[in-house]
Amino acid sequence: MSGVEHLIDPISLEVITEGLVSIVREMRQTVLRTAHSPVISEAQDFSCALFNARGEMVAQSRDMPGHVIAMPASVAEAMKDFGDTLKPGDVIILNDPYRGGSHLNDVTVVVPVFVEDAPFVFPCVRMHWADIGGMTPGSISGSATEILQEGVRIPPVKFIDAGVENTGVATLLFANVRGPDARRGDLDACIAACRTAERRLREFAARYGVGEIGRYLDANLDRTEARLRKRIADLPDGIYCYEDSLDLFTAGVFDPAMVRCTLTVAGDELTADFDGSSPQVGAVVNASIAMTRAGVFIALKSVLDPGGAINDGAFRPIHVKAPPASVVNVAWPAPANAHSEVRKRVLSAVMGALAQIAPEAVTADQCGSTFQNLLGGLDKRTGGSYLYYDYPPGGNGGFPESDGPDSMNPVDLGDISTVQPVEVLEAVSPVLVESCEYRIDSCGDGLRRGGLGARRATRLLAEAGGAYSVQTDRAVIPPYGLSLGHAGANAHTCLERPQGVLEFDTPGKVSGQRVNPGDILVMESAGGGGWGDPLERETDRVAYDFEAGLISAGRAKDVYGVVFAKDGRVDEAATKKRRALLRGKRLHLPSARIPDERAFAGVRGKHRRAEITADTAKKHKLKLGSLVELHGRSPAPLRVWLYPASGDVAEGCIAIAADGLSILGIAAGDSFLVRPLISPHRVFS
Repeated sequence: MSGVEHLIDPISLEVITEGLVSIVREMRQTVLRTAHSPVISEAQDFSCALFNARGEMVAQSRDMPGHVIAMPASVAEAMKDFGDTLKPGDVIILNDPYRGGSHLNDVTVVVPVFVEDAPFVFPCVRMHWADIGGMTPGSISGSATEILQEGVRIPPVKFIDAGVENTGVATLLFANVRGPDARRGDLDACIAACRTAERRLREFAARYGVGEIGRYLDANLDRTEARLRKRIADLPDGIYCYEDSLDLFTAGVFDPAMVRCTLTVAGDELTADFDGSSPQVGAVVNASIAMTRAGVFIALKSVLDPGGAINDGAFRPIHVKAPPASVVNVAWPAPANAHSEVRKRVLSAVMGALAQIAPEAVTADQCGSTFQNLLGGLDKRTGGSYLYYDYPPGGNGGFPESDGPDSMNPVDLGDISTVQPVEVLEAVSPVLVESCEYRIDSCGDGLRRGGLGARRATRLLAEAGGAYSVQTDRAVIPPYGLSLGHAGANAHTCLERPQGVLEFDTPGKVSGQRVNPGDILVMESAGGGGWGDPLERETDRVAYDFEAGLISAGRAKDVYGVVFAKDGRVDEAATKKRRALLRGKRLHLPSARIPDERAFAGVRGKHRRAEITADTAKKHKLKLGSLVELHGRSPAPLRVWLYPASGDVAEGCIAIAADGLSILGIAAGDSFLVRPLISPHRVFS
């Protein structure tokens, strides 16, 4: 703490801090009104913020959490390279994931504003460019093996030096991206937003004084820090662990990578340690440390203090550790385009650990993917290239008070519009959007069901055809439920052709797939996880979901145990019997312990092993190599893959390592619920 709170006038504090937020809002409006690409002007995939002369974030607005919470790392890198040589009129750009960036498409613009011959405040914009070069249209590939395939990597560089554009940088950059005119227009929109902020900041400084503004901003940072520290201090001290998996294929065989988080609560500070996560891979499953920090902060802030300010003060009580050259702290030359998917797995892992501390405050898992689909090629009508970029929203997790929102942005995407106007998409690309609807039965079932995913079908009209790429997660391993809630549906894409449906051998990881004129791209986003036992869900809620077309009659009967009479009403007596029958069919097996050295397996990835004898697996119709959920006393389940038991594992049980038992909150010998997860992809044949 700075010790200045007793000198602070609370009214002036609000006027100054909210005045800066107002400047950020004007920056946003400038970008929206001047950007060239629909992903900016319609989807709003950009964020703005202000930083003080020390590089601390002091103001942001309705921005994307995944952007703004990672921005400080990029600003720090820019100041590291140019801090002593900055001049009025400078504009710095960068996108390097190894130096504070997210993925290459997210280009950050930093502008120093000088007042009284000294740096005062740094306006900053991070914007998703629809293309940054690389091996596929849109620069997002499901099969990249190194960052050089993902596009142009920009270290901190002065795009404008003392008011003079660096034409060499501009020429080189725009010669290596698709749609250079639109990319240039989007960059100009960022610079215009920062220049708008510069004018307002000079007016602000003239009105209140540089020193006075700095004093109040410091007080606001301290106030924000104190508020979050109090929330953390209310948690019980302890160590809590959870793990989740990223979809990864090695030589066509499923080989999931692990994100493992250990939360340590100590007084009014919290540490998230990702030791035990998979080493980085030459595949699209890695992200920068900035993205990992963002995932941690988003999870903690949304649970502990959703109404508080977001600025540098809120970052101070939270510490993040991640092994270098791992999937959560990528290093050269591994690809980094899975930034959003890894951030979401980090968020899922942290939420799973938090559920052990504050189960009433945590939702079941979100859809778990940004679900980026790209279709590009040559448009003969215009003689230029086209790029159709779509990312249908998924379901959110259920929670004690309510079902999860259907087909809506998860918390880490903020106010980005993921349901883009069909008219705009069809106007800028040679496509016909044939349908956009809820995906029936995609929710994670529960006392409070998860949100439904979306289904969008788009027909390609371009005579020359195109190339399709998708880079997503949760296409094999679904979002988890809490407190006996079921998993949400997996994400899924396919091509519908006159001769049949083309399914992909590596779901969620596709690069440059040929799409013919008339082919229909079907995109089905994942559903959110359910919360609570679906057999406890009120029958009138199940009836409503069925009547509204959200779930099928089969789902109502087989999962919720609700039976409808011939007149369409719920048959309460038959439902009671049905639910008792379904409860009786649940598989509960005793647990056992295997040595720690047999806890995990994997080729490039890492996944948790569980051992079971062949006779026990056969008796209970469990397939070796398949994925199952184990439900113990902790709210979140543990996902394990079934392996043949060694000689020290007894019949009739499932054996896992000690840390797995700890995650579930049980001891060896205690029983857990075993729930198979349907997937054609096994970790071995």
